[in-house]
Amino acid sequence: MSPRRKPAPQAASWTPPSETEQLLHEAGLRGDFAAQIRVLARAELFIGAPRAEVDAEPASVYWRPQQLPKGLIVRPLLTRGMLPPWQPDRVFHRITLQWAAECAWRDPRALLAVNGGTPGQLLLPATPEHRAGWLRAYREREHGSGDRFAALRHGPLHGPLAFGLACGAHLAFGNGVPWNDVGSHYRDYTEDLDSLREAWGVTDRAGWRKQLDALLDGRNSPPEPDFALRVREELRHARRAVPTPDEWRETAAGHAQDLGAGPAAVRHVEELVRRIVRYESRFRAEGLLPPEGRVRRTVAYDYGRAVNLTRWGLSARFCAPPEAEQAIVHAGALARSAYASWEEYSAGYALGRVLRFDGEEYGCFHEGNVAAHRALTAHEGSPWRNIPWR
Repeated sequence: MSPRRKPAPQAASWTPPSETEQLLHEAGLRGDFAAQIRVLARAELFIGAPRAEVDAEPASVYWRPQQLPKGLIVRPLLTRGMLPPWQPDRVFHRITLQWAAECAWRDPRALLAVNGGTPGQLLLPATPEHRAGWLRAYREREHGSGDRFAALRHGPLHGPLAFGLACGAHLAFGNGVPWNDVGSHYRDYTEDLDSLREAWGVTDRAGWRKQLDALLDGRNSPPEPDFALRVREELRHARRAVPTPDEWRETAAGHAQDLGAGPAAVRHVEELVRRIVRYESRFRAEGLLPPEGRVRRTVAYDYGRAVNLTRWGLSARFCAPPEAEQAIVHAGALARSAYASWEEYSAGYALGRVLRFDGEEYGCFHEGNVAAHRALTAHEGSPWRNIPWR
């Protein structure tokens, strides 16, 4: 059949994938067609394809009908929680219910098969009238920023792998994907390939591994913030009291000068100290730090991104699950050795992120930190509430 263009990526407020299948099942037991469609309008939906075919035409989706027993013809979709285990040569397109509704349904007998072949299978009519209902449900669905706490019930929930995945939960929350999924895709195959190329300059396994190693070694972020923070900690230990901002700034600048830094670099260190003081004050006001709290290290930002870069690499087929799981466990172990609690880790991640990208605008990077921190520290289902730091 003729291909259709992939839907453009868009922020969505999805039903958490672990709940999607349950909601569909309950609606199916009641025979509630409208409820089923409302769930699908909010859900992540996927169409499988051979990897070679997608590599050849990454912008196209071939949604092929399938014939079931008794002469039934269906077009298959899977929800996130029903995606099969990772396979090197089988990938998935992420689509929306709107996209499915606007496809050409040439065979009037064809049905929409959601999670076909599973205990939660749903077969839904796809007449023009029904597809018009899909479009109405999609347009009326809840809209959100993309920030969404989500988990898979069958994903890792305890142990070293779950701990490592929880260290990447800031970005998983911001991207609206389950924090504990080490499976077929992060978002979808081509979208993850695009993200790696555009944001990281990664187009192959060697480039992915190089970037991952830099993150795990704490070499991706600039070294100056942790240099300045280390000076403050040394002063605190030596004086048995937290230094004033002026004492800290003068000592950091002098130490940088002693190490051979030029005038511009010394001024940069001084301004960095001022910025950190202002950010920490804002963090205390918004709950990222306790009233007398401070950040000791920012390497959490590298470790958290290492977890997500690993998941992107797995989705892009630059690695297989055993290597991905090993890297995620390693990132978690590094985080645990560098910080004393989830809250301390989160503050270090937040400061590393805003120093890199926010420029004291307190815009989307800062707001994303605050939203993720609050959800992950307060939500009863958060891994931070259920996986002990030590």
